[in-house]
This record gives sequence, structure tokens and C-alpha cells, in this order.
Amino acid sequence: MTRETDMEQQAVISCRHLSKTYTQGPQQVEVLSDINLEVMPGERIAIVGSSGSGKTTLLNMLGGLDMPSGGEIQVAGQALATLSDRERGLLRNRYLGFVYQFHHLLGEFSALENVAMPLLIGGARVTDARGRASELLHSVGLGHRLSHKPAELSGGERQRVAIARALVTSPRCVLMDEPTGNLDRRTATGIHELMQALNATLSTSFVVVTHDEQFAASLDRVLLLTNGCLQA
Repeated sequence: MTRETDMEQQAVISCRHLSKTYTQGPQQVEVLSDINLEVMPGERIAIVGSSGSGKTTLLNMLGGLDMPSGGEIQVAGQALATLSDRERGLLRNRYLGFVYQFHHLLGEFSALENVAMPLLIGGARVTDARGRASELLHSVGLGHRLSHKPAELSGGERQRVAIARALVTSPRCVLMDEPTGNLDRRTATGIHELMQALNATLSTSFVVVTHDEQFAASLDRVLLLTNGCLQA
């Protein structure tokens, strides 16, 4: 079996018996308990649940941005707990993309420069990074906005730039936290359709935290986070 075939059959992200506990004064508050999850290549998963149920906490742990109190998380077969902060950063840059409710674009840079940034951080040549960024921006319908800064773009356009930035490194999985929560229904629908098209084209996995039941139902799996536990 080739390495490429092995990667295609291996979970992009997997976690076993994941838990997260916070200390609040004298109390220990358990937010997540015994979470088990596998995200396979090309799979689209929605995570739903009430506000404060721990959805964002779970997403941040899956992406290595926060560490669990117990259990194990693997990204592309590598256990996050065994890596240094620098190694986790390199792993995120190579295998994962992130999209948040607020786009977090850098205001002083153009759309092209924002999208090229992850490649430049990863050591790519400037010409290669800009070429790939331009290609992604064209694919999300923003080929005419390459030189525009975030303040010159609409909310939907800024979120499209954020999605292009998340995809520019050809990650195996994109983690999305309420990516259309601040958008009107028409714009949100356009973003949803774009994600579906990119999933079909690039075979990228998506894990999406969302309150949009209609959008969640259109994905491959819907998981409910309630009382700290994850269930179908």
C-alpha cells in the first residue's frame, strides 16, 4: 500500500476519550467528557448544540489550539500531545485550515496578501504563494477583488477570502466555527454552496460548528454536543 493510499484511508482527525475540565475557584467544571470522533477524508460533519455547550472548545482542541485535560487527539496520524508548540503549529499549517464567525483578516493587507500568508509562513516562495492565492480567490468568485483590503469588501466577500485562506495550503480538513453566523440568509446560502463545491472538487474534509439546522442537515453527519457528550 502506498503512503498516498494509506493517507486516503486514514482518519484526518481522530480523538479518543477526550475530556476538558476548567477550574473555577474551588470547583472543577467538566465541559467535555469522553468524546470519541473520527473525521475521514472528504467527510463533512456538522456539530450542533446549545450556546455554551462546548462546541468551540471542542473545535479548538481538534485543531491543536487548546489541549485536552484527558484523552488523545491525532491529526494525520500524529498525536498532538507528543509535539512541541512549534511542531503543532507546523502540523496545523500543513494539514488544517480554520474559518471563524469573524473573518480575522489582516486589515492592512489585500485579499491576495491575506490568502497568501499561510503559504509564506510555511516557507513558500512569494511568487508561488501569490499565484496559488490568486487561483483560490478566483475559485471563490473574487478574482476581481485581489487588491482590495478587508474594509473594502462586503461581509460575504470577507468570509470568502477567509475560506480561500483556509484552503490555500490544500489542507486535509477545514475547521469552521459558525462561518456564516454574521451573514444574511442569501449570503450564507452562497457560502454554503461554495463549501459544498470545494469539498467535491478538493476532497477536503469539513467540521462545522453551526446553529443553522438546514445547513447542518445537508452535510454527511450531524453530531449533537449536549451535557459534555457527543452523539449522533
